[in-house]
Amino acid sequence: MRLSRRATLTALATGCLAALSIQAPAAVAQPRAAGPDPIVFVHGWNSSGSTWDTMAGRFAADGWPAGHLNQWTYNTSQSNATTAAQLAQEIDRVRAATGAAKVDVVTHSMGGLSSRYYTKNLGGAAKADAWISLGGPNHGTSTAYFCGDASCTEMRPGSSFLNALNSGDETPGSSRYATWWSPCDEVINPDSSVALSGATNTKTACLSHSALRTDSAVYNQVKSFVG
Repeated sequence: MRLSRRATLTALATGCLAALSIQAPAAVAQPRAAGPDPIVFVHGWNSSGSTWDTMAGRFAADGWPAGHLNQWTYNTSQSNATTAAQLAQEIDRVRAATGAAKVDVVTHSMGGLSSRYYTKNLGGAAKADAWISLGGPNHGTSTAYFCGDASCTEMRPGSSFLNALNSGDETPGSSRYATWWSPCDEVINPDSSVALSGATNTKTACLSHSALRTDSAVYNQVKSFVG
C-alpha cells in the first residue's frame, strides 16, 4: 500500500531529526575558574612549619583550599643548598598533588636563602610564580656570627654561599620576587640586607623579626602580591 503524501513527509522529517541527533556533538563542559596557586611556606632557622599558623589561617579564611597551604618543615642546621634540593622535591610533590603548574613560595628569615638557591640553581624559577621573603638575610646578617652550624655560617655577610647566590641576577627567571623588611628587625642587621635588585621591596611598620609573619598589614600585602 502506498503511503500518503503527509505520511511520507512525516517519515522523512523524523529520519532527518534522528540523523541530526546522532551527529550533533556533545556539549563541551565549561572550564572551571582557575583557583589560587598552592603556597609553600618555608620557615627560618631553628623553627618549624607551625610558625606559619597565623598566616596560613588567614589565607584559608580568604578562600585558599587547605590542600593548597603547605607549611613545610626541614632541618635548619644543614646547608641551605641541601635544603634547596629537598625543597625542590617538596614543590614537585605539591604540584603533583594539586595539579598546579606553579606554586607561590612564601619565606621567613633564612627560608629565603634555600628557596632562592632553588630558583637560581635548581630550575625553580619555572615552577615558582611568586617568591616572597619576609625579613630574609639575603645579603647576610651580623647575628649569624653567634651560631656555628652550616646554615648559620652561610648567613654571615660575605660568605661564599651568599657571594655565589647574589652573583649576577639576584632575581632570575620569570618568577615575581618581593621582599618585606622592618626598620625594627632585631635579627637582620643591617636592615638593607633584605632588599633584592629586581624585586618589589617594601618597608613595613616598626615590627619585630617574628611579627613579620603575623602582622595583618603585611599579610594583606603578601596576599595582594600572590594574587
